[in-house]
Amino acid sequence: MIQIEHLHKTYRSGFLMKPKQALKDVSFKVEPGQVYGFIGPNGAGKSTTIKVLTGLLNYDAGKVLVNGISPRDVKSRTFLGYSPEQPYFYDYLSGRELLQFYGKLVGLDGKELDSRIQWALELLHADKDWIDRRLRSYSKGMMQRVGIAQAILGKPKLLILDEPMSGLDPMGRRDVREAIQTLNRDGVTIFYSSHLLSDVESISHKVAMIVDGKIVREGTVDEITESCGVEYHVRTRQAILAADLPEGVTPAGHPQECVCSDDAARDRLLSFCLSHGIAIEKMDHKRPSLEDILTEEIARADS
Repeated sequence: MIQIEHLHKTYRSGFLMKPKQALKDVSFKVEPGQVYGFIGPNGAGKSTTIKVLTGLLNYDAGKVLVNGISPRDVKSRTFLGYSPEQPYFYDYLSGRELLQFYGKLVGLDGKELDSRIQWALELLHADKDWIDRRLRSYSKGMMQRVGIAQAILGKPKLLILDEPMSGLDPMGRRDVREAIQTLNRDGVTIFYSSHLLSDVESISHKVAMIVDGKIVREGTVDEITESCGVEYHVRTRQAILAADLPEGVTPAGHPQECVCSDDAARDRLLSFCLSHGIAIEKMDHKRPSLEDILTEEIARADS
């Protein structure tokens, strides 16, 4: 559905038009039917990549295909829905009027338009009294829901969302997560950026991590987190002296707790406890979160 190979993008700014490379040899692929999360710090290149995909920005070099078509070709946007991070809408319209306007742009009219608007509002839990108020009175969360609603009116095959959970309260985030999953079950491929990494972990089939314009990690959440190693946090019924702990096992700050650096260290600790008659009360298998890994990658890029 999305194919990017060796993508480069440079901006020029300031009086001297100094070049700044925003994307550096970016490559990844989004298969049909996936929910694909795109994560990274501010200024890493997420929005630039999205604007290239939607045809809003040109690029310097590389190969970019959306549903098999270059985003430089207007046909690539035939089956595409898009909601930017900070949409600009005519704020003298009500939310419903805005959706009517966008619905007509995608060829809807009459009862079909009314039905599609109702479907989108219900999916986003936006079928409230505020939908008939002027947009200028909306909160960030209300505007976010309306922005996503307009993006799905045409029932796109590919939905691109830039920070769809931004500005939402916990209930709003849950509603948007559920809407994404419902759309995906109906066959929509979804590519989205987000800073809310717990949400990314819960709904994404695959994730790409971009730092300083480069893709530093890509894969399923399990592949990314397990590639950074796992730890086992173990609590024993009686304390073990630090000097007696097997190789790869370290104290955890409590006399009855220790940390195994990997599977082999865990096995050595189990053998030690078995041979010394030490009971194990609890063992937790822990791996780093996406946030831990992203923080590490940012620090590495800055060093």
